[in-house]
Amino acid sequence: MNLGNWLFRQAQAHPGRPALFLGKAQVADYRGFHDRAARIAAWLATEGISPGDRVAIFMKNCPDYLVVQYGIWYAGAVAVPINAKLHGREADFILNDSCAALVFATTELADSLHDARVTCRVVTVGADQYRRALTTSPIAAPLARTADDLAWLFYTSGTTGQPKGVMITNRMLIAMSLAYPVDVDRVSAEDTAIYAAPMSHGAGIYNMVHVLHGARHVCPVSGGFETSEILDLARHFGRVHMFAAPTMVKRMTETARATGETGTGLRTIVYAGGPMYNADIIEAVAHFGSVFVQIYGQGECPMGITALSRHDVTDRTHVRWRERLASVGRAQSPVEVRIGDASGAPLPAGTHGEIMVSGDVVMPGYWQNPEASAKTLIDGWLMTGDMGFMDADGYVTMQDRSKDVIITGGSNVYPREVEEVLLTHPDVREVSVVGQPHPEWGESVIAFVVGTAPFEELDRLCIDNIARFKRPKAYVTLDELPKNNYGKVLKTELRKSLDDQR
Repeated sequence: MNLGNWLFRQAQAHPGRPALFLGKAQVADYRGFHDRAARIAAWLATEGISPGDRVAIFMKNCPDYLVVQYGIWYAGAVAVPINAKLHGREADFILNDSCAALVFATTELADSLHDARVTCRVVTVGADQYRRALTTSPIAAPLARTADDLAWLFYTSGTTGQPKGVMITNRMLIAMSLAYPVDVDRVSAEDTAIYAAPMSHGAGIYNMVHVLHGARHVCPVSGGFETSEILDLARHFGRVHMFAAPTMVKRMTETARATGETGTGLRTIVYAGGPMYNADIIEAVAHFGSVFVQIYGQGECPMGITALSRHDVTDRTHVRWRERLASVGRAQSPVEVRIGDASGAPLPAGTHGEIMVSGDVVMPGYWQNPEASAKTLIDGWLMTGDMGFMDADGYVTMQDRSKDVIITGGSNVYPREVEEVLLTHPDVREVSVVGQPHPEWGESVIAFVVGTAPFEELDRLCIDNIARFKRPKAYVTLDELPKNNYGKVLKTELRKSLDDQR
């Protein structure tokens, strides 16, 4: 099935329902949204784009992003979203690797592609060619596609080498979207999705379920994440859903507390994309109330591995509420999740191992990369590379990426458990723990800290709360932690900085 059918049906049933907004200004209703997508699809056909061809999107968040995305799907083509924060040369790698026939880009990003001298054809959104495309006679309906046809080619962030193209099918996105109201949050036509995080990633991938239910889609005028703007839009629209990285949640809480904002209008904030520390989510819930849901997914299983319900995030009565809050929740409906050993064999409850997942949300493989696919998909299971354990109630606690586990003196140290302790100090804003090669112990534990806490106080916190072998052997103060375009801390950069000092 073509995912564009969900937009097509909304336009049939509720053509006048508000659909696309730039800030508080309505740009299109569902009739107009469908019409523009159908015109883009027709224009793509005149340009030689056939079903299955790849068409890239290198755009900042704006209403035309969704018009282009659905236009690509209507044409039966495969959308290749590229993070708008990437350099033109980085985008060029994705364009070449995906064999994209053309790329839609907003003005400044089109300029960066031209500066990088990309060979792919660039269509600048808002320019003459794009405006002419929108005057093309529209196609009648989305072209037929099967559930196993590709819909989305998502490139991993590439923090440890060149990014890989994750093949995402219609089936995967349909399963993820239909599970959302069951496992994450109910959606209705009265709801509003605000796109503050990159639409090329988690924020944008939730657009489908909101199109399915005829909700409103709002792109901030700033084009990104400005806390005061988001809080103002929430007040204006009400019943607001948004996706946020943990760092965004922390910033929203800090801004709201400083300005007296209460978060009026916020219905649901889905957080994911990195570790959410207990201290931060406890503070956020104390200020905003029961609006938070956590999900855990990967590009290889988009947004669809586990979910921690708003009840579990908010509950403080359960005897193990802190442990549950530190987890990433329980398996979502369309998948199976288990913890496996190095060979993939299942481990009993409470035993540490690699998080594995199978089901209809799991990718069929990496684009033109059978070697990487074979290493990641074993006997129908996705080897996530994330380490953790599952308790007897099915709650999965993710500790760290397998490559981030520190082995010191033959014992494993999971950086997150050290970070959780350090973050309880009131003068620590952010922290990241990595391993540094050590001639005697194999690795030593090093903590990078953003804040003003005295090191001796941090040391005492660790001595009082965790085993001595887990205690950092050194602390490094930074003004900020290095992060990638999705807000994830780049531990590779931290390790490199230690190597450079040796």
